[in-house]
Amino acid sequence: QVRFVESGGGSVQAGGSLRLSCVASISAFSDNTMAWYRQDPGKQREWVAAIGTGGARYADSVKGRFTISRDNAKNTLYLQMNSLKPEDTAVYYCNRNILPDLISSVSSWGQGTQVTVTS
Repeated sequence: QVRFVESGGGSVQAGGSLRLSCVASISAFSDNTMAWYRQDPGKQREWVAAIGTGGARYADSVKGRFTISRDNAKNTLYLQMNSLKPEDTAVYYCNRNILPDLISSVSSWGQGTQVTVTS
């Protein structure tokens, strides 16, 4: 059974940092391109960053501020978030990398972790 457990969120002031973690219970974790997503209430869930054998990719809105990494031995995905901005406020989720048009149709999500950035 696929399961994702996100943690590490919290409330920080603008300019601060947080490190998110996600333990993924999926088979062959190391073979999967994994990604972080975020969702603000009333908005669509959006892709933030992904990491696979080809390296890491980032949404333009977080490039240069966020760093995605993984520990395949621990089935764990990380997101280091620096220089946080109020617009980064959202619930953050991890999952396999999903094509943008299919994100809303995926039903297997963890509980997410809330990130709140105050100005």
